[in-house]
Amino acid sequence: MVRDSAKPPQPPAPRRGLVAGNYCHDVLFRDGAAVAESLGGAVSFIAAVLDGLSIPFDLVSKVGRDFKYATARRPIAAPDRETTLFHAYFDSGSGEEDGREDRVLKRVCSCDPIAPSDLPEGKFDFGMAVGVGGEILVETLERMIEICEVVLVDIQALIRVFDGVDGTVRLVELKESGFYHLLPRIGFIKASSEEVAYMDVEEVRNWCCVVVTNGKNGCTLYWRDGEMKIEPFVASEVDPTGAGDSFLGGLVAGLVQGLTVPDAALLGNFFGSLTVAQVGLPKYELRLLQGVKDEVERQKMQCVHSLNGINIEPKFLKPAGHDQFHASLSALKLQFKYPIHDCPRELSSPGKGTEHSSALSA
Repeated sequence: MVRDSAKPPQPPAPRRGLVAGNYCHDVLFRDGAAVAESLGGAVSFIAAVLDGLSIPFDLVSKVGRDFKYATARRPIAAPDRETTLFHAYFDSGSGEEDGREDRVLKRVCSCDPIAPSDLPEGKFDFGMAVGVGGEILVETLERMIEICEVVLVDIQALIRVFDGVDGTVRLVELKESGFYHLLPRIGFIKASSEEVAYMDVEEVRNWCCVVVTNGKNGCTLYWRDGEMKIEPFVASEVDPTGAGDSFLGGLVAGLVQGLTVPDAALLGNFFGSLTVAQVGLPKYELRLLQGVKDEVERQKMQCVHSLNGINIEPKFLKPAGHDQFHASLSALKLQFKYPIHDCPRELSSPGKGTEHSSALSA
């Protein structure tokens, strides 16, 4: 009797990503006095979401000899450089009419940029270019496009420029950034309500999906044939820093797990709302994360047309059960209370109603 040696079918391998952006040191000043400092860089917030939802990824980040923090993934050490450092200055006496505070952001020093040779060999299912201090080079983004099936970009990685004297951050038009010719080759570009003024959405949406975050008002998706507003989640804001980064992490995690774009954006809004309710890097309870995983799986099963990854044409129709998905995630939030954890960041709120990425971008 011949024994059948065929192996039973194996589940598909987890979809692996590549996240590129430098860790930073952030120092916050209010009315001229230093009040807090923290680990910064969009990668720190994005990694917290992806790790929390068990999304496998490689991270490429550079730091200097003075790097202060322990991280789950070891960054590339540049022994002759210092870690990228941002100072954010808030004036609590300004902007009283709209509840916001004026802010000046300065890059005090910068570590080395991420070169194409710093990227790992092999192919990846998705890539995220999420620089904050000018560390993403044109040739590096080109290489990411070559080795990743789809690339998602935060516009701040493309349009930030820095004063040559004091490092003050300003934004330039996307067309002037040097990256514009690559837009038809990326899948998604994310911008805040402030940053979106520096690109022509009507033109860019013909090439890739444009995701505009609007803080407490949720986000809006723009694609070639339409647009859609995605509802927010109620949150008690104590620190908006990193909300946009956590949103992007949630969006990608949803897409990787097979959600449609609207459902994935809803998951992004959810993680953004969790972040603003905590001080500094968010800490997610394991029971909450398991609940999110369960709801994602339940919603995916309701979708007749799911992405099954993000390497095919994304689906933009709001699927059946979208409203219930929002209600279920909202119910999860009510089950878990998030205290303000003891951490280096002590600033209570740089600006109510605003949204910032780390390092402290709008």
